[in-house]
Amino acid sequence: MFVFGLIVVILIGYLLGSLSFSYIIAKKVKKVDIRQHGSGNAGATNTLRVLGLGPALCVLGLDVLKGIVAVWIGLAFAPGETGLYPALAGFAAILGHNWPVYYGFRGGKGVATTIGVLATLVFFPALFAGIIAIGSIVFTRFVSLGSILFAVLTPIFTFLFLDYYQYPVIYGYLAIVVALLSIWRHRTNIKRLLSGTESKIGQKS
Repeated sequence: MFVFGLIVVILIGYLLGSLSFSYIIAKKVKKVDIRQHGSGNAGATNTLRVLGLGPALCVLGLDVLKGIVAVWIGLAFAPGETGLYPALAGFAAILGHNWPVYYGFRGGKGVATTIGVLATLVFFPALFAGIIAIGSIVFTRFVSLGSILFAVLTPIFTFLFLDYYQYPVIYGYLAIVVALLSIWRHRTNIKRLLSGTESKIGQKS
């Protein structure tokens, strides 16, 4: 039953994460494939570039929400476990966003869904990391920099406050894996940041 339950929550998390709201909304609003415009990324930042603020906020909220719901489903299946169910369900949702089965495995970078997952699992570490990340975006206007900072700082804060907030240790390990995945997904952004060619928020890609 344990293995079966894990398979079920992972599958549900992945299928939920595979719902690409930027793709869906772009098709509804402008009849375009968001992946063929702007930066080509199926996420909230590119939606902002292509469709504007309203659709971008909608995509951001829905992508965060699917990460939250995936974790809730994991908790519902095994509320008394060590955290394995919600951690894997959340991670599966992030993988689904990045490589969605419904859209030829071409998705986004998973930032908003990662925020939803980590904020649900380790709220205060994610909050501390989020404040720093938002501050960096405000001062530099580089969304990618804020995204990377959030991913990198969350596991650091998680392990710093692991005992204080009594988080399952697997949440810390998940945060590390997610950070590594996020860095890899942002590898081209990192190169552009280092070379000074990265697009700022409000700038055309």
